[in-house]
Amino acid sequence: MDRIYLDNNATTLVDPKVKDAMEPFFCQRYGNPNSLHGFGTETHPYMSMAIDRLYAGINADEKDDIIINSCATEGNNTVIKGVYFDLIKEGKKKHIITTQIEHPCVRESCEFVKKLGADVTFLPVNQDGVVAPAALKEAIRPDETALVSIMWANNETGLMMPIKELAETAKAAGVLFHTDAVQAIGKIPVDVSACPVDFLTFSAHKFHGPKGAGGLYIRNGLKITPLLHGGEQMGGRRAGTINVAFMVGMGIAMELAVNGLAYEDKEVRRLRDKLEDAIVGMSDTLVIGKRELRTPNTILVSVRGVEGEALIWDLNKQGIAASTGSACASESLESNPTFVAMSMDKELAHTGIRLSLSRFTTEAEIDHTIKAFKKSVERLRGISSTYSGPVGKP
Repeated sequence: MDRIYLDNNATTLVDPKVKDAMEPFFCQRYGNPNSLHGFGTETHPYMSMAIDRLYAGINADEKDDIIINSCATEGNNTVIKGVYFDLIKEGKKKHIITTQIEHPCVRESCEFVKKLGADVTFLPVNQDGVVAPAALKEAIRPDETALVSIMWANNETGLMMPIKELAETAKAAGVLFHTDAVQAIGKIPVDVSACPVDFLTFSAHKFHGPKGAGGLYIRNGLKITPLLHGGEQMGGRRAGTINVAFMVGMGIAMELAVNGLAYEDKEVRRLRDKLEDAIVGMSDTLVIGKRELRTPNTILVSVRGVEGEALIWDLNKQGIAASTGSACASESLESNPTFVAMSMDKELAHTGIRLSLSRFTTEAEIDHTIKAFKKSVERLRGISSTYSGPVGKP
């Protein structure tokens, strides 16, 4: 068997249907959409269709805004820094709440505004690996808290936060609520009409769209200082020539992802569970997070006596791509922040690897991965001097 890709939480292949939809906008309909001539204006209907697909994908109201940008990292930076300039720097409020398990772009943006004078609280997760609404309610300071930023689903564990209840908690206190929905879209339903979030961010490449395209949802009536200045694109909310090809691709990808949610919930979940059952059937392994609390495609597993990096490289030699966690922090050998936040065993904090499937994952690939995983663990345990017996409870 050729290479097997099980790192879909890092990025996904571009769906061939998305690639085909994008192709005409490179060498045929390539005009700048802000130009008044035909080369520019002929792109407008396709841009409108793409926007419509994005609105439908998250069930946004037509009065809301979806700003097309380069990725969720840009969107997350826009929200956090925009709230700083609009509310905190102006002296209206001073406090931001986020969590210990956010993606680095959220954590580091919060650290950045903290250096500028913001007061930031990093909430811990409970024993299930999620943020409890009661903990958020206790942390909110109604007269001081400007923003709550909590991811919809964790990129390492797949654990889903109770976003509706968290957003309602913030709303009841009159506090703005932002969620990074990168790991949720295409895996579980995301509905901004049913969930009172104020800002939501996503990246196309996480749901089989192109890299370099993302979106920032802004609820009707809210204003935020742009991160980028220098043009009136996106209603003046995000300067820069619009990447029509990628915008079109992201729209198609969103539509395909949402239409495939039933398959994700049934078939991808079945394959994930098959792989997970085989892994936990081995001695001294631990999967992080209850199945029912995770997205259907994700496994974060710790193997006692085996370093995560070593296991990744051994699987890679067998043609299987997995990861130790966030690709945006892959060069760091520090403990996995999710393990640390969950107060896991310090040894386990260095041994987790993530296996993440997609709708393109096949049964044959899972069967092959099960054999390869067992082979790698046996080999690495055979040469390890650190393995010392059964895994304990975290």
